Amino acid sequence: MVLLDNTIVGAALPDMQQRLHTDLTGLQWIVDAYVLLVAMLLLSGGIFADRFGRKRVFLIGVAVFTAASVVCSLAPSLGWLIAGRVLQGIGAAALSPASLALLAAAYPVPAERIKAIGLWAGLSGIGLAAGPVAGGVLTDAFGWPAIFLVNLPIGLVLLAIGLRGLDETRNPHAPAIDIPGTALSIVGVGALTYGLIEGGARGWTSPVILSSFTIGVVLLAAFVAVEARRDAPMLPLRLFQQRLFTVSNTAMIVVGFALMGSSFFFSQFFVAVQGSSIMRAGLQTLPLSLAMVVVSPYAGKLAARYGFRIVVTVGLTLAGLGLLALGMVHADTGYENVWWRLGLAGVGFALTMSPLTGAAIQGVSPQEGGLASGISSTTRQIGAVLGVAALGAIVRVRESDGASFESGLNSAFLVAGVITLITAVFTGLWLSNSAPRAVTVTNASLAPASN
Repeated sequence: MVLLDNTIVGAALPDMQQRLHTDLTGLQWIVDAYVLLVAMLLLSGGIFADRFGRKRVFLIGVAVFTAASVVCSLAPSLGWLIAGRVLQGIGAAALSPASLALLAAAYPVPAERIKAIGLWAGLSGIGLAAGPVAGGVLTDAFGWPAIFLVNLPIGLVLLAIGLRGLDETRNPHAPAIDIPGTALSIVGVGALTYGLIEGGARGWTSPVILSSFTIGVVLLAAFVAVEARRDAPMLPLRLFQQRLFTVSNTAMIVVGFALMGSSFFFSQFFVAVQGSSIMRAGLQTLPLSLAMVVVSPYAGKLAARYGFRIVVTVGLTLAGLGLLALGMVHADTGYENVWWRLGLAGVGFALTMSPLTGAAIQGVSPQEGGLASGISSTTRQIGAVLGVAALGAIVRVRESDGASFESGLNSAFLVAGVITLITAVFTGLWLSNSAPRAVTVTNASLAPASN
C-alpha cells in the first residue's frame, strides 16, 4: 500500500493538472509533500514503534494512512490534496518500520525471519510495479480520486485483522525520541524543497526564495550541531566516520534524486508530449518498474560474488546511460525506441539499491545493521524529495527561457543522467569492493525500499 502510493500518483499527474487547474509547481508539491514526510519521519517511526508498541504504532499508521487517502480522494482543491498527502506521509512513516519490526519479533528463528522479510520485500516490489498500471487504468476510468480510494478497503481489512491477529511487542531499551533533531530535519529540508519548487514561479532572487534557502541551510547546520551533542541522536554522526557508510549513503541520495526526479516526468512526457492516453501512459512506463522488480532479487547475490564496488558502479553506469538516452527522446520517437531506455535505467537502479544498503550495513557494527539500513532508506527518500524539486526547477527555467516543455524534459533527463554517471565514477574510486556480510535484522528502523 505504501509503495503503491509512490508510483500510482505519477500516472495520475496529467489528470490532476487538468482537473485541479494547477501547474508543474502544484504537481511537484503533490509528490514531495508525501515523500518529504516519509523521509524525515522513518527513523523516528521505528523508535516510536519500539517504545510504544509495534502493533499500536502499526495500526495507528494504517488508520492515519487510510483516513488521509480518503481526504486525498475527496480533496476539492490543490491545498486539500497536499494536506492529505502530508498525512499519508506521516502514516506511512509509522506503519512501514513497524511492519518490519512485527515480522522480526514474530519470527525469532533467523532462517524463518529471512524468508518472512523476503516475502515482505517481494510484496513491496509488487506494489511498486503495479502502481503505474493501476494508476493509469483507474484514472482513465474514474479520474484521479480513484487512485486514493484503492487504499480504503485495504486499510479497513488491515485494521480488522490486525486488531485481532497481531501480538504486541516492545523494546524496553529503545532510545529516547529525538524531537529536536526530527523537527530541525523536517523544517530544514522542507525549506530547501520550498525554494527549489517555488523558485521558478516566484523568481530565484526574490526575498522569499533567498530566505527559504538561507533558513534551510541554517536549520540543517543546527541539526548537525544538535545531533553531535545528543546522547541518543536520530542520526548518529559517528557512523559517517566510516568511509564505506558515507560513500554508500552519498550514492543513495543520487539514486533517489535521479530515479524519483525522472520518474516524476514519465507519464507527463507520454501524455503531454507524445499524446498518449493516461491509461496507455501508465502501461508505457512499466518497463522501468518491471526491470527493477525482476533484477532487484539478484543484486545482492551479485554483490556477494563480485563485491559492492563493481556491481554498484555498473548499475549506476547503466542507469546514467538510460537517463541520457531518455534525454534524446522526442515527440515523434516510436515506443519501440523508448521502452528499452526505461528498461536500461530500471536495471541500473535495481543493481544499485540493495548493494548500497548492504554497503551501509557493512560500514557499521552488526548490532547497528537495522539503523544503517533505515538511514540508507532515509537518504534515498531525501534524494527523491530534492530530485523532484530540482529537476522540476530545470524544466521551469528552460520554459522561462522560451523552450518547449519537451525541451525542458530532455534537459532534466540529461542532467539526471550526467549526475548519475559522475556518481558511478565516484563509487568506482571510493566504494569498497568487499562482499556483504550476513546481518540479522532486528531493528525497527529498517525501512522499505521505494523509488
